[in-house]
Amino acid sequence: MSYTKRNDGRKFDETRAIEAKAGVIKRADGSAYFKIGKTVAYAAVYGPREIHPKFLQNPKNGKLRCFYNMMPFSSIGERVRPGANRRAKEIAMVTEKALLPVVDISKSPNSVIDVFIELPQTDAGTRCAGICAASMALADAGISMNGMVAAVSIGRVDDKLVVDLDYSEESYEDGTVADIPIAVVSRTEEISLLQMDGELSRDDLKKAIEMAKKACSKIDKIQRDALKKKYEVKNG
Repeated sequence: MSYTKRNDGRKFDETRAIEAKAGVIKRADGSAYFKIGKTVAYAAVYGPREIHPKFLQNPKNGKLRCFYNMMPFSSIGERVRPGANRRAKEIAMVTEKALLPVVDISKSPNSVIDVFIELPQTDAGTRCAGICAASMALADAGISMNGMVAAVSIGRVDDKLVVDLDYSEESYEDGTVADIPIAVVSRTEEISLLQMDGELSRDDLKKAIEMAKKACSKIDKIQRDALKKKYEVKNG
């Protein structure tokens, strides 16, 4: 069977509608809101601040820590169990790894930069939305960075490669599905995250990476425009 048409009418290489804002949480050192389709992510950055306990301090480098949380009633699918869980810890870990290539932790010795990501509403693509929000929040906090990170999920639904799967595509039952979250460093096009759930040929994986780079380039512009808009309003 062939997947001939997306349920929401998008082209196969098209993301859902995206909205981004910076500086949305007043008490945070930096913050951002990122919405893609019905998936909403907030990120708040606190630091650099002294890390405790002190044996974790490093006089040469600081530490980046990420925390990821989907709220209990956020999911279109099954209800999310409240509190820490293995999936949330795994996504927090890969988020850290996706962001570390652009964060200059050497500028914050003996310190920690904490990034808290909350998702009050989800419809697939949660880790990618969280990474996009976190990258913006770090920039908003004035953290020393050598670029931005954008992320998007590429998938294969039956016989078609598609950009930015929604929940109906993730749970597609009339054929096979593969889901590939990919994060890209805007300045260098370095891949800082690549995971895969499902099976994909080598050729399709290459095509998926190219599709992700094009989509992430568009997302990067939205992220930067949101940051510029905040400071234009502030200085205007």
